[in-house]
This record gives sequence, C-alpha cells and structure tokens, in this order.
Amino acid sequence: MHKSLAIIWSPLAEETYLNILEYLINNWSLDIALKFDNKVVTLINKLSKHNKLCPKSANKNLRKCVITRQISLIYGLTSNHIELVVFLDNRFQHNF
Repeated sequence: MHKSLAIIWSPLAEETYLNILEYLINNWSLDIALKFDNKVVTLINKLSKHNKLCPKSANKNLRKCVITRQISLIYGLTSNHIELVVFLDNRFQHNF
C-alpha cells in the first residue's frame, strides 16, 4: 500500500485552474465546468496514492497528466508531497 502524499497547489496552478473554470462557465456551461472539476478532483485523489501515475513531461523533473484533449496538469514530486504546478492548454506549445 502506497503512502498518500499531501497535495500542494502552487499559486500558478490555482490561477490557471480558476481561469479554466471561469472560461468553461462563461463560454460553455456550469455543467461542463462541474464535469471538468470532478475530473480534476478524481485525478488529484488518484495522484495522492499513486504519485507516478502520469508520465514524465519534457521537463524531466515534472510529470504531465492529460485531463481532457485540451487541458493537462503539470505536477512535481518531493519525498513528502505533490505540487500541482500549472494547468495547461494542450493546443499551445509549452516547455513542459
């Protein structure tokens, strides 16, 4: 059994996550935003128990989880916590 690791949100992760939710609410619907939020919560719960669930990103110190076709989560690992770094739009080029 794996030890569950604490999840820490970086300020950038919080900002990009809230921006995505705001965009979904304003341009799609509250239902779509809630479905996205549920996917993120489910993923974070899985990550806390299986911290290497997602493959390494281009930046080898980080890992990348594809949440939807459009959005990915970049996170880093330490010995005692997982840091959510940023939520990215997959349609643009990134250094992650």
